[in-house]
Amino acid sequence: MAVLADVSAKTVSRVVNGADHVTPTTRARVQQAITELGFQPNLVARSLRVGRADVIGLVVESLADPFFARLTSSVEQAAHERGLAVMVSSVGNQVPERESLVVESLLVRQVAGLIVAPMAQDHGYLAGARQRTPVVFVDRLPEGIVSDAVLVDDLAAGEMATGHLIDHGHRRIAFLGSELRNPTTRLRLAGYRRALARHGLDADESLVAVGAGSAGEARSAAEQLLGGERPPTAVFSSNMRCSLGLVPLLHSSGRTDVAVVSFDDFPMADSLVPAVTVIDHDPEVIGRAAAERLFRRLEDLDAAAETVIVPFRLVPRGSGELSPPGGTGRDRELGQDEVLATDREQDMAHHGVEGGRRP
Repeated sequence: MAVLADVSAKTVSRVVNGADHVTPTTRARVQQAITELGFQPNLVARSLRVGRADVIGLVVESLADPFFARLTSSVEQAAHERGLAVMVSSVGNQVPERESLVVESLLVRQVAGLIVAPMAQDHGYLAGARQRTPVVFVDRLPEGIVSDAVLVDDLAAGEMATGHLIDHGHRRIAFLGSELRNPTTRLRLAGYRRALARHGLDADESLVAVGAGSAGEARSAAEQLLGGERPPTAVFSSNMRCSLGLVPLLHSSGRTDVAVVSFDDFPMADSLVPAVTVIDHDPEVIGRAAAERLFRRLEDLDAAAETVIVPFRLVPRGSGELSPPGGTGRDRELGQDEVLATDREQDMAHHGVEGGRRP
């Protein structure tokens, strides 16, 4: 190849490894020789030389979850643009203790870096590994260590969702969530309670249902909420799995009069009647931001850790704008079409938390 390109073997190595200090003309000649000879670099040998593979590891809860599937696709696209491959492993939403085993299995393969959607209660096991392998967390902050992370402001999102239902006249609003060991559940629940307090409403703990780790468990919890003596007129569903249990229950039982705001969009949510109002945050944006943060960390292992906050927005579609029985608040003064139009105008003007970084 060096002979065909009329350069030294060292120059060929620089081009193959993406090093600087090669003129565009010389780089083009070497690339042409690579194409003509059909050269494929030996990545295993290269990883042994440089001490790490041209691969980044990605650990998610489940690839069956549409959110993590889209996030994975975004990370893969960003990595491929850098000439890196992605090794993906899933933990499973019922076995968070597997996280450390999955992470260790990637570390022993000498991945260049890791992107982790954390599930474990304590991430102290990564303290030593972070000195040689950069780690970026997504969707949730890690427990027990300080590290780079990319997430949405779950507290503000929970407050926005609940406040939206209050603004449409609801006073008995239920919270449906997964296990409280998840930081996202705790923060969204705190946002729910903050919205109630801000509007002078007492928190009724009988309307808080947590611990639903699956759509089936969420459906059972929702049945108990709706079957109580004083059932809620509205529900804030704090994640997609809960919504996939709640919404089919409401439709199958003819209870489409119950207002719903879902944290996370889900398939067909906009095709139902009423369509489901959602707190929407883009997993592609999170995946891309996490990958870019990891690339920067690879260039500077000693840089201070940063938390990157990506935007979210409330998308009004109908279910979150339903009035309680009898109608109260502004829904008695405005028709439903006017309410939806007003909410859409507000959504256009305000897309939730501004993106940015905080130390």
